[in-house]
Amino acid sequence: MLSLLLLGVALRLGWLGADVGRGAEFCEAPHPGALRQPANTQSNLGFVLAGLAVGWYAGRPRGRLARRGLATTYAVVVVLLGPGSMAMHATRSELGGRLDQLSMYLVAGFAVAYAGIRATGRGVVTLVVLLGALVALCDTIGRAGSLPVVNNAGNAAFGVLLVVAVAVEARLRGSAGRPGDLVWIGGALGAMVVALVTWTLSRTGAPLCDPDAWVQGHAVWHLLTAVSAYCLYRYWASAQEPAERALPDT
Repeated sequence: MLSLLLLGVALRLGWLGADVGRGAEFCEAPHPGALRQPANTQSNLGFVLAGLAVGWYAGRPRGRLARRGLATTYAVVVVLLGPGSMAMHATRSELGGRLDQLSMYLVAGFAVAYAGIRATGRGVVTLVVLLGALVALCDTIGRAGSLPVVNNAGNAAFGVLLVVAVAVEARLRGSAGRPGDLVWIGGALGAMVVALVTWTLSRTGAPLCDPDAWVQGHAVWHLLTAVSAYCLYRYWASAQEPAERALPDT
């Protein structure tokens, strides 16, 4: 909730800068007032709720991940997706756009790094180093400019990270002593596929784009990706052995 409070202060004081049209490709027409894209901004509360749900479930015996503290860390990363994306859609500013992409890199990078330490048997330090390297790499790629279809190179980097995470998870599943629950990984992948289709069809100029509609396709993308993030965590938790679940999550 602190992140939402800080965002509110930043919006109130104009810290994020002027409207330069960031996020204009996501259809919703700019509105007067504090929230330039109200539907696309408010739908990011889905990430906050998903992160809080992860945090709540992390306190249960079945909610642990493979290393101490990682369930709570992932909960924080998912929560930060909310205000990060809100920063762009509320202001359409350059800094808001950077914060939006940074939050995306964090969650996708976490998915790759977490799969990586489970595949190699390494610990939290390795995850932190790998996560930092992936975020820095994505940020560098994101500065390369625009690309067709995905809008910019940063979105492409985000997509590549997701593909890598899925590939490593598939390999881990084949060699796992206790494979995760297919319902949860199916939910994560299914929600993401529908979200990607919605994202594509609701961009500015696409068939589902209605700039003045109260319900925006990009807002649906936010909600579906929040569902996917939660389902992914539940899949990870379902794959842990009972002894691993007993570890204190500190």
